[in-house]
Amino acid sequence: MSLPTELLSVEEMYLADRLTIEGGVAGAMLMEAAGEGIAAEIQRKYPSGRALILCGPGNNGGDGYVVARLLQEAGWQVDLASISDPELLKGDAALMRDQWNGPVLPLARAEIAEVDLVVDAIFGAGFSRYLESDITAFFARIKRDQIPVVAVDMPSGVNGDTGAVDAGAIPAAMTVSFFRAKPGHFLYPGRAYCGELKIVDIGIDSDCLEEIDPETHLNDPELWQDDLPSLGPEIQKYSRGHAAIVGGGTAATGAARLAARASLRAGAGAATVVSPPSALQTYAAALEAVMVVSLADGEAFESWLRERRVGTVLVGPGNGVTERTREFTSLALESSANVIIDADGLTVFKDDPDTLFSLIGEKEYGEVVLTPHEAEFERIFSLAGSKLERVRMAASLSGAVVLLKGADTVIATPDGKAVINYNAPPYLATAGSGDVLAGLITGFFSGGMSAFSAASAAAWVHGEAGEAIGPGLISEDIETAIPSILRKVLDSHKNA
Repeated sequence: MSLPTELLSVEEMYLADRLTIEGGVAGAMLMEAAGEGIAAEIQRKYPSGRALILCGPGNNGGDGYVVARLLQEAGWQVDLASISDPELLKGDAALMRDQWNGPVLPLARAEIAEVDLVVDAIFGAGFSRYLESDITAFFARIKRDQIPVVAVDMPSGVNGDTGAVDAGAIPAAMTVSFFRAKPGHFLYPGRAYCGELKIVDIGIDSDCLEEIDPETHLNDPELWQDDLPSLGPEIQKYSRGHAAIVGGGTAATGAARLAARASLRAGAGAATVVSPPSALQTYAAALEAVMVVSLADGEAFESWLRERRVGTVLVGPGNGVTERTREFTSLALESSANVIIDADGLTVFKDDPDTLFSLIGEKEYGEVVLTPHEAEFERIFSLAGSKLERVRMAASLSGAVVLLKGADTVIATPDGKAVINYNAPPYLATAGSGDVLAGLITGFFSGGMSAFSAASAAAWVHGEAGEAIGPGLISEDIETAIPSILRKVLDSHKNA
C-alpha cells in the first residue's frame, strides 16, 4: 500500500495546516515544500519541455508560482497565466508570486500551441461552486489538443470532499496532493479526473492526526487484518461458525450457491443453504461442501436457527420479492445471529423501510450489515448528498453497517466511521459478483470478525480477486482466487 490510509476532508486538511503552523512551521515553508514536491513529481514523469502554469486566486495559485520557478530553474521553458489579478494575492501566495521573476499573463493571452504540459493550480480541494466560462473554454482547448495536465491538490472543478465534478473540468494525467489524500480523490466521478495520484510530504507531522482523528479511511488490510480469524490446533468446524444462506426457488438457485461457497472460503466453518422444499434437489445436486436443508415456512426456519445455533445469516440473494423473503428476513433479525441483508431482502421493505429499521434497532444480539447497490439503496433510503455522506446517514438511520456497492464502494458504521474501497476492477461488473461479495462478508462475519471489519475485508478481497482473474472473469471464478489472497494478507501480517 503506497498511500496512507487516512483520508482528510478539506476542513481536516486546513486543520492539519493550522496545527503545523501553530507548532512553529511557517506557512511559506509548507507552500515551498508543496511546490517542490509537485515539481519533483513532474520531472520524474515528464522530460523537460515547455510548461504552462495556470494559477488561481488563493494558496493553490501560490503553489503554482513555486512550481513555475522550480521548473524554470530546472531548465524548462515556463509560461505562467493567472485567472485573476496577481496583485490581489495575499499572505504566502503573494510571497511566492514575488519570487517569480517572469511575466504573469492573463488567461486570455495564454497560448498552448507549443506547450508540452499544463499545470492546473487554479482551484484546490475546497472548490464548491462552478467554473467560469473563460476557464471552461480554455480547458476545452487543452483537452482538444490532448496536452497532459498535472493538477495541484485536485483538478480544478472537482470537490475534494464529495468527488463532485463541474461540467467544464478537465481530467488530469496526474494529481499531486499533500500529506494525506481526500475522499474526492477516490469517490466517482472525481476519481476519474485525478489520473495518477501522488501524495507528497510537505513537513506536516503525522502526530496531528491524533487531534484530527479522521473517521474516513482507504480500505486496506492494515485496518482489519488484526481482526481476521485465527486458527488454533484444537479448532473444529462449528467453532469457526455456522452460516446460513437463505436460498430462492428453482429458477434462482445460483445466487445462494455462489454466496455459500464464498462464505466457506472466507472463514465459515460450516455453511447451509436454507432451501424451499421445491428447490431442495437442485441445491443438493449442485453443492458439495455446503449443506442443504429444506424449510417450508418461517416457523421451521426460526426453530432451525435456534436448534443449530446458527451464528450468521445471509438473506436476500435470489430470494425473490416475496412474503417468504420478508418473513425470513424479519425472523433472522429477531434471532441472536449476525445478519447480512442483500438484494431482495432489502427490496421487500422498499415501501416500509421503517419496519426494517425498527427490527434492526430492536435486535438484542448480533450485528447487521446491509449491502445495497445504488438502486436498492434509493428504494430504502432516498438520501441526498455525496456517496460518502449518504452511506453515513444510512448507517445512522438504520442502525446497521451499510455497504453501498460500486467502483467506489463505501462502507460506514452507525457512529460515522467509514472506508472507501479503491481496488475493484471493472471485471467484477458481471452477474453474481455481488452474491459472492455477500458470501464473503458472511464468511468473515461467521469466523468472528466485527460487522465493519467483515464488510471491509470482503470488499477488499473481492476487488483483489477481480484483479487477479482479470478479463474473462465470471462470478464462479472469484472464489478460486480467495485462498492465495488471504495467504498473502496473513503472511504479510505475520512478517510485519
